[in-house]
Amino acid sequence: MPADHGTISDIHTSGSTGKPIRALRTRLALRFWSAFTLREHLWHKRDLRGKLAVIRNSAPGQDQYPQGSRFRYWGSSRRAFDTGPSVSLNINCTAEQQMDWLHRENPDYLLSHPTNLMRLARLSLENGIELPKLKDIQTLSEILRPEVREICLEAWGAPIKDNYSGREVGYIALQCPEHEHYHVQSEGVLVEVLDDDGRPCGPGEVGRVLVTPLHNFAMPFLRYEVGDFAEVGEACACGRGLPVINRIIGREQNMLTLPSGEKRWTLLSEGGIRKLLKLAPIREYQFVQKSLDRIEVRLVVDRNLSPQEESDVRDWTTAKFGHPFDIDLAVMDGLPRGRTGKLQDFMSEVD
Repeated sequence: MPADHGTISDIHTSGSTGKPIRALRTRLALRFWSAFTLREHLWHKRDLRGKLAVIRNSAPGQDQYPQGSRFRYWGSSRRAFDTGPSVSLNINCTAEQQMDWLHRENPDYLLSHPTNLMRLARLSLENGIELPKLKDIQTLSEILRPEVREICLEAWGAPIKDNYSGREVGYIALQCPEHEHYHVQSEGVLVEVLDDDGRPCGPGEVGRVLVTPLHNFAMPFLRYEVGDFAEVGEACACGRGLPVINRIIGREQNMLTLPSGEKRWTLLSEGGIRKLLKLAPIREYQFVQKSLDRIEVRLVVDRNLSPQEESDVRDWTTAKFGHPFDIDLAVMDGLPRGRTGKLQDFMSEVD
């Protein structure tokens, strides 16, 4: 190891591929992480003297309601700038607890997972809860759906700024300050988007994402397939010159498998979700393909559903997925989240 790459530390993570791994990284690699964090703040012209609220940590016993945790600074950003305070709450707190905490903290900026923001925005609209100082929202980890951007604007008047990263590979792409697509962070990582034949995708084409971090010599990842699919974009008019990803679509485990073996993306459109939510008093939803002929619909609801509402949800699911699957409804108190607090709206358990 070159001496000026600094000390080596390790992390244990579920991994971008969903497989638990132990990864090594140098202090230099961490400095690049901090640099891209600062770039993201500066691109979006945040006032670093404001208060940042983070709802992300899922570790038991940490950042607990009602107070959460308090810090003097915004993490590593303090190395380059004086920042305001940051506060943190555990993402496994109920939506009602989270909104009570947010209302009391009244932050300037908020960071959380998209599915968590969706339920908080709905709760705000239903109860007239405002966050008057909120300027923008940062999202990470999960696929960001268009309807999440819309409902956060409606609830709080705050736009979402998304980023694409992995703990073991660092920042992959940041949302453009002038558009909703993403710029690959080429100073730190080589990103390839390849089709089924291993050829580079062109603008408008969807392929597998392979990542090669350029500065972490402690544990090199060479053409590391993170498991995601993405759509390549045209050159951006903003003038930054960095490669463009139009959208991150998801992972193969988020694809529906028909009995024929054909796989389909299950992107839930804004209009489709609105229609589903009008069928019954649904607060949260998740679809799990249990086998080639069965889908489980997991729901968090305000009350027991009527037979007609259950029938309507089954009909919607059959129409959405385009095949007469057997549909099981599972009403739950809350949807299970992974160790990192992520929640996926569709999962396939089909091998």
